[in-house]
Amino acid sequence: MKTLTLIVLASIVGTSFAAEVMPEFTSEPTPNLPPAEIVLRVLRANPAVQAAGSQLQAEEANRRRLEAGLYEWNVRLGGQQRKTNPASSPNESFSEWNAALERPLRLPGKASVDAELGAAGVNLATTAQGDALHETSRNLLKSWFVWLRENAAAKQWAEQVALLGQQTRAVQRRQQLGDAAKLEAIQGEAALAQAQAQHSQAQLRERTASEDLRRRFPGLPLEAPARIAEPSVIEGDEATWLAEILEHSHELGIARGETQKAQMLADRSRRDRLPDPTLGVHVSSERGGEEHVMGAYISIPLPGGARRSGADAAFAQANAASFREADSVQNVTAAAGALYHSAKAARASWQASQGAAEKLTRAAEMTARAYQLGEGSLSDLLSNRRLANEAQLAARLAQLDALELRYRLLLDTHRLWDVD
Repeated sequence: MKTLTLIVLASIVGTSFAAEVMPEFTSEPTPNLPPAEIVLRVLRANPAVQAAGSQLQAEEANRRRLEAGLYEWNVRLGGQQRKTNPASSPNESFSEWNAALERPLRLPGKASVDAELGAAGVNLATTAQGDALHETSRNLLKSWFVWLRENAAAKQWAEQVALLGQQTRAVQRRQQLGDAAKLEAIQGEAALAQAQAQHSQAQLRERTASEDLRRRFPGLPLEAPARIAEPSVIEGDEATWLAEILEHSHELGIARGETQKAQMLADRSRRDRLPDPTLGVHVSSERGGEEHVMGAYISIPLPGGARRSGADAAFAQANAASFREADSVQNVTAAAGALYHSAKAARASWQASQGAAEKLTRAAEMTARAYQLGEGSLSDLLSNRRLANEAQLAARLAQLDALELRYRLLLDTHRLWDVD
C-alpha cells in the first residue's frame, strides 16, 4: 500500500508539473511576444532604421542628380586693352571685350546609364532600409528571449526557495520534537541559503536584461507571460524553408544590388573612355567696337591612360562584387540551413528535457514522501530536489529556445513582423 500510494502521488505531481511547465499552445498568433503593432512602432523609431530612411532620401536626391547630369552651362567673360604703335601714325589704344557661352554634351547612351545608376542606388537603399528593419527585429527578438529566460530562471528559483523553505521548517519542527538530528536541520538551512543566493542572482540577471531591453527599445511593454507557450511543429521540408529565406534575404538582396550597380558603373566607365565634347559660341568686340566677331567652337579632351585605368578598375570592382554576391549566397544558405535544423531539433530537445524533468520531479516527490514516513535520509531528499530543480529549469529554457528558434525562422521568412 505504501508503494502504491507513492506511485499515485508521484503521478499526480508529474502531471501537475507537465501542466505548469508545458501548457497547451494558445490560439494567440504570437504567444509570449509583445503586441505586433507596438513592435512595429518601436522598430520604426529605432535610430538605425531612421538612419536607413535618411540614406534612402539621399539616394533619391542622387538619382535626380544623375538624371540631370553634371552638364551645366558655362559663361566666360573677358576684357583686354589693345595698343598699337604704327610707324606712320600716332599710337592707338582700344578697349576690347569677349564673351562665350558653352555647355558639355553627354554622348548618346550615357544618359540612360546614369538614370539606371540612380535607380539602382535607390533600390539598393530601399533594400538596405529593409535590412535595417530586419536586423533590428532580430536584435529585439534576441533581447526579448534573453529577458524571458532570465525571468523564467528567477521564477524557477523562487519556486525552489519556497519548496526548500517549507522543507526546512518541517525539519526544524521534527528536530524540536526529537525526530531529526541537528545535522539535518543544518543541511536543510544550507540548501535553502544556496537556493536563495541563486534566486538573488537570477533576479539581478532578470533586472539587467529588462533594463537593457527598455533602453535599447523604448516603448516596448515588459509584461512577463504567465505561461510559456508550447512550440509548434515545424511543417515543411528544408528546401521549401531555404527557398523562402533566400527569397526574402535582405543580405542577399544587397549583395545582388551592389553587383548590378558595380556592373553599371563599369559600363559607365567604359563609355567615359570616349570623352564628352563641349560646344560653345562666343562674341567679341575689338578695336573699341570697330570690329565685331561671332563664332562657335567645340572642345574635345584627348583621352589618356587615366580613363583606361579607371575603366579597368571599374570592371575589376564589378568582378569583386559578383564574388561577394556568391559568398553571400553561401553564407545565407548555410545560416538558413543551420537555423532550420536547429529549430527542428529544438522541439525534440525540449520534449526530452520535459520527460527528464517529469521523472526527476517524480523521484524527488517519492523521496520526500519516503522521508516523511521515516525512510531515507535528508541528504538524498535534498540531492533529488536539486536534480529536479535543475531539470525543471533546463526544460523551461529548452522550451524558450525552441520557441525563439521557431520565431526566428518565421522572422527570416517574413511571416513575423513583416515591416517591409
